[in-house]
Amino acid sequence: MLKNSLILILFSIIMISCMKTENYKYPEAKKVDHIDEYFGKKISDPYRWLEDTNSDDTKKWVSEEVNFTEEYLSNISFRKDIKKRLTKLWNYEKFYTLKKVGKFYYYYKNDGLQEHDILYKQKGLDGEGEIFLDPNTFSEDGSVSLSGVYFSNDGKYAGYAISRGGSDWNEFFVMSTETNRKLDDHLKWTKFSEMAWYKDGFYYSKYDEPNADEKLKASNVNQKLYYHKLGDDQKKDKLVLQDKDNPQYGFSSETTDDERFMFVSVWKGSSEEVMLYYKDFKNRTGIKPLIDEFKHEYIVVGNIGSKVYILTNDDAARKRIVTTNINGNRFTKFREIVPENKNTLLSATLAGGKLFLRYMKDAATLICVHDTDGKKLHDVKLPGVGSASGFNGKMSDKEVFYSYTSYTTPTTIYKYDIAKNKSELFKAPKLDYNVDDYETVVKFYKSKDGTRVPLFITHKKGLELNGNNPTLLYGYGGFNIPMTPDFRLGIFPLLENGGVYAVACLRGGSEYGEEWHKAGMLDNKQNVFDDFIAAGEFLVKEKYTNSDKMAMFGGSNGGLLVGAVMLQRPDLFKVAIPAVGVLDMLRYHKFTIGWAWAGEYGSSDDSLQFNNLIKYSPLHNVKTGVNYPATLITTADHDDRVFPAHSFKFAAELQNKYHGPNPALIRIETKTGHGAGTATSKTIEFYTDILSFMFYNIDEQPKY
Repeated sequence: MLKNSLILILFSIIMISCMKTENYKYPEAKKVDHIDEYFGKKISDPYRWLEDTNSDDTKKWVSEEVNFTEEYLSNISFRKDIKKRLTKLWNYEKFYTLKKVGKFYYYYKNDGLQEHDILYKQKGLDGEGEIFLDPNTFSEDGSVSLSGVYFSNDGKYAGYAISRGGSDWNEFFVMSTETNRKLDDHLKWTKFSEMAWYKDGFYYSKYDEPNADEKLKASNVNQKLYYHKLGDDQKKDKLVLQDKDNPQYGFSSETTDDERFMFVSVWKGSSEEVMLYYKDFKNRTGIKPLIDEFKHEYIVVGNIGSKVYILTNDDAARKRIVTTNINGNRFTKFREIVPENKNTLLSATLAGGKLFLRYMKDAATLICVHDTDGKKLHDVKLPGVGSASGFNGKMSDKEVFYSYTSYTTPTTIYKYDIAKNKSELFKAPKLDYNVDDYETVVKFYKSKDGTRVPLFITHKKGLELNGNNPTLLYGYGGFNIPMTPDFRLGIFPLLENGGVYAVACLRGGSEYGEEWHKAGMLDNKQNVFDDFIAAGEFLVKEKYTNSDKMAMFGGSNGGLLVGAVMLQRPDLFKVAIPAVGVLDMLRYHKFTIGWAWAGEYGSSDDSLQFNNLIKYSPLHNVKTGVNYPATLITTADHDDRVFPAHSFKFAAELQNKYHGPNPALIRIETKTGHGAGTATSKTIEFYTDILSFMFYNIDEQPKY
């Protein structure tokens, strides 16, 4: 028995050693003779067949890749230890998003390892919570998730959306908040839509039903706005707004708390530039244009009677607050009440007779309280340098709630007394580690062109800067999305083992307003890659780590980032993890909502933009004879945001052209999507695999 055990151990060691040094015998991906011509240039696309995710050939290749990757990962001796530790870390009581609606308080809670957070309600702040909506009952395997809850303005009803397998496609249902009874209403084929309640129904947006085999692939166009009356079959819903001449227009609706107005944001891509329409219910107007051109961002904050508050970047790159008075078909010119300042304004709410403005100062949150005429009253003192959100409520409320988090602090809920400007801890989780053992510092480094970029660095206190610490660098850099401090439990096995987690606030985000965003989009996209490369060089220069101990990780647009950087600077990182990435920059706009990203990336249909895209498109820049980092590409079969064929084709291309000592693997998850709503067990498995892959390929043995 002992002899057999020793043989098995020896065999495992040999297998791992072989997998680490030999050329890998990857599953065969046939090559087809497919060539596209772009403005006189012929571009080969030998793996075009992988775009047909329903074909037998693709399914066979996917199955073989799944098995190949699992065999590799299962031979990592400490993989089970990491999963065990992550499971223990995850097993604590969590609270999220407390708000008052009608006579109930609502919040999300997870006892620890439940697949999905449960929505609770309670009467009074001292009342006992009861389960209102439990997503864990939606499916046996946890693949159906809750993707949104929308309360009626009188608090009598709660509409909610579900997603199957992580898809962006939603189904809508309705419950009574008094009885917890589910009504008969069931709406399908909604996507990128909320419920805007008005009287005994709500407005929502939907697309036409796609063909069954195209629902996760087909381009999403011709969105329409409808009104649904409670109790009616969806077929009876009233079409309210569409634009047949502009099939790429989408419609996002919302009603004000007093149901005086409905506002409709008309969008045509990922840009925040919108047209803004309104409907004055009191004066029984039709849907009228308030802003009738795509030039700026306009977000309705709320109203006091006919006075409407709007957050905008019109004449303010870092945004400001303006007001207008609307009466029927007439409205006044915008009047500025809170001007733009040096910090970026992220959002605003009206509650308790005050205006709460959430700013970003070097990517951390700053909350400023103003009166309804725009005069600043004070700041809200936050627990530390982190991210805060919430402050929602009615104008009559005496208190509001907000959540706070940082890289080392999980979501904690605070009650804020509006009159006293005082915060009080309301619900805090109990953890399996000591927060005080870790610290986050903010450093600034210079990118290739001299631009000053912030970098959050988290590690154990007293970390020795010996140039040899295992390090994971994360980035995104796009779509005006900032990288604010965010608790990511999955990275704690790295921190516990003397590692470093760094997050770079790259251009393309909104950390410093629209100018920062524009500096990382379209023809400026290379700036994003340069910023990330400079972050890696900074970590090496400052002795946090070295290139043999450093991994990079990013998802979606961040997956594009990692894919591009691993090809441009393969020497700088030992490990690359491009997750659900946009990797085929010539064809991304052909699938689902990809067309909407052309404002961010450009399109290969334009000659100048094609010439820019082809320079960095990961799929088209893999070379032979280059020693690329150990690569774990990740995607999911139900990702209808970034079509999984991006990752399929990139993996096939990398496995075909790279023959060095590092693995080039693809991890394909089932019954999940782009990331939202992923079950707890799936999330733990994901972090288990990326950490195991990272530790193993930088020659680190985590101690547990």
